[in-house]
Amino acid sequence: MFANVLIVCHANVCRSPAAEMLFKSRQRAASRPSSAPIAFHSAGLRAMDGHGMDPVVRRLLAEQGVASGIHYSRRLNRTLVRSADLVLVTERAQVGAVEALDPAARGKVYPLGKWEADSDVADPHGCAETAYRESLVLIEHLVMGWLKKIC
Repeated sequence: MFANVLIVCHANVCRSPAAEMLFKSRQRAASRPSSAPIAFHSAGLRAMDGHGMDPVVRRLLAEQGVASGIHYSRRLNRTLVRSADLVLVTERAQVGAVEALDPAARGKVYPLGKWEADSDVADPHGCAETAYRESLVLIEHLVMGWLKKIC
């Protein structure tokens, strides 16, 4: 059904890479034996190419046993959107921004919080660690909800 899922946030250093890593980590447990693996990627609407993942996010993922590997931020472009079967954004307002970049994406762009009253994931970048933790808890919850639907 879905072979390529793209997760989008603002800068691609906190929320979208965290969701990407959580999708990759949790996919196997949520998948049916007959389902093909899904490729998960991330990008940012205003990302500056080549920045690393926020170190607080990296550390909090590691605390949960999620390997974050090497991540470099990348700016969202039309090619990335078109190659994705499903685009998940961390804020409802980003749906329109992605569709403005590629009007053909209409119908495949949804909030990560779609199954939770379209809830937004607040950007914790530069905030206290508690904000990062709250954001990560919500992201994992939303990721698990999507995995139940797409795997």
